[in-house]
Amino acid sequence: MQTTVAPVAYLARPGRPAVVARTLGELVGPTHGVVELPVRLMWNAQRTFDLAEPDDLLWMYENVLRESTRTDDLRRLINGRVLCRVWRGLNLPRGVRQAWESRHPGLRVA
Repeated sequence: MQTTVAPVAYLARPGRPAVVARTLGELVGPTHGVVELPVRLMWNAQRTFDLAEPDDLLWMYENVLRESTRTDDLRRLINGRVLCRVWRGLNLPRGVRQAWESRHPGLRVA
C-alpha cells in the first residue's frame, strides 16, 4: 500500500501560505531602476524603491516575498540572480524562508 504525503504548506502569515516560484530562472524582474509596488503588496504611501540602493532593494524583496499571493508578481518583480545574491540578508518570516529554501535548496548556501 502506497501512501501519499501532502506537501507542507509554509505560512507567510497565519492562514496564508507562502507563494514560491517553481524555478529561480522564471524570476525575471528588474535589476536596476526604480520600481513601484502595487498597493496589494505595499500599503505604505512610499511604495517606490530604487534598486541601486541596497536597503531599498532588500526592503522591496522582503515585501514582495512576504505579501505576494500570485506567482505573476514574483516573476515580474523579483530577479532570480539578485535573489540568490541577497537571500541571506533578507529579513523574512520563518514560513516564507522555509518555503523558498524547501523548493530551492541552493538558497540555503547562497
